[in-house]
Amino acid sequence: MSEASSLLIPKTNSSTSSEPMANKSLNGLQSLIKLLPTGTLFIYLLLNPILTNDGKCSTANKVMSSILVTLCSFSCVFSCFTDSFKGVDGSRKYGIVTKKGLWTYAEPGSVDLSKFKLRISDFVHAVFVVIVFATLVLLDANTASCFYPRFRETQKTLVMALPLAVGVAAAGIFALFPSKRNGIGYAPVDEEEETKKDSVAV
Repeated sequence: MSEASSLLIPKTNSSTSSEPMANKSLNGLQSLIKLLPTGTLFIYLLLNPILTNDGKCSTANKVMSSILVTLCSFSCVFSCFTDSFKGVDGSRKYGIVTKKGLWTYAEPGSVDLSKFKLRISDFVHAVFVVIVFATLVLLDANTASCFYPRFRETQKTLVMALPLAVGVAAAGIFALFPSKRNGIGYAPVDEEEETKKDSVAV
């Protein structure tokens, strides 16, 4: 799994009883990663090893890595306030969610843009997406070596506990405040359902 390749994974010879716990933690983190915009996550995983110099940071590396984390966090929040619809030509058109509806450059045609108006769930979703991204950043080996090298002493406990704790909290919140946005960086819900149906049929 490429997303978890750079995560802080215990390298000690643990007992067989601790292995299922670690697997559950990584599976929980994998599920959390799905809540992040795909493009933002890809950019972070691609640039992070370069900007942190594989964990051997100088002052310049710390500054550049901090900028990357800030920009990616902003991208996660921004994506939560975007949505999309199918335009007149059948392609998907994106826009920014506002109090009055969807603000977009595209011609809406017969689509009612007022139904895309801003909701409280958008803010809740944005907060928890940032928390999920912060969890990914915290458990990244290069980031830990760069900013808090002593973190390795407690990595085993956090790798097993933190993703599960965040996963339970995020699952509960998203159950209470579900988001049906098809924003920038997220696969449209209807396309995901069609993909699942096709895979089952095969």
